[in-house]
Amino acid sequence: MKLVLLGAPGVGKGTQSARMVKEWGLTHISTGDILRQAVAHKTPLGVQAKAYMDAGELVPDFIVIGLVKSRISEVAGPGFILDGFPRNISQAEALDKELSDIGVTLDRAVSIDVDREMIVKRLTSRRACESCARITNMSEGDKCSACGGRLVQREDDNEQTVRNRLNVYDSSTAPLVGYFRDKGILTEIDGSKSVDEVWADIRMTLGR
Repeated sequence: MKLVLLGAPGVGKGTQSARMVKEWGLTHISTGDILRQAVAHKTPLGVQAKAYMDAGELVPDFIVIGLVKSRISEVAGPGFILDGFPRNISQAEALDKELSDIGVTLDRAVSIDVDREMIVKRLTSRRACESCARITNMSEGDKCSACGGRLVQREDDNEQTVRNRLNVYDSSTAPLVGYFRDKGILTEIDGSKSVDEVWADIRMTLGR
């Protein structure tokens, strides 16, 4: 199965993609990870990407899409999950063309949706341990139950930053829901339920 995972920050994409990897043996493809690997291994696209990064510029779409295409062509087994890419319709259209060139077709786009105010509440209540980097929430208090370290709010989990991130998502990435719906491969999931309920809905809608 070849999937694209969509959803705003805080909807639980990371949790659900980890279960897909564990339960179904899918390969998780994160553009951030493959970009770092390409730079570290000094591949031709990695060298190009590093030049933009060193100059403080965004890595162009053609490089990111090339890296994704290359990684997908290496994937064997049950399939993959694309997480964090595409981020807009132009990237999705370019990705479709590149995948067509290597005979790959996306099976489903899974969109996890959560009310924006619930996302704000989730993310602003999130806490990280200064010692072990474990992520939890404010209900745990100010001390990590795993190692005893101090729990703090990460800088990007303050309310203003969270709302800015959601605005960016809504303006650029949310239209992808309509794009994949028009292609007939969209599955929409209510992410406001418990983690296990969301997982059950994903399994049911994907026939797994």
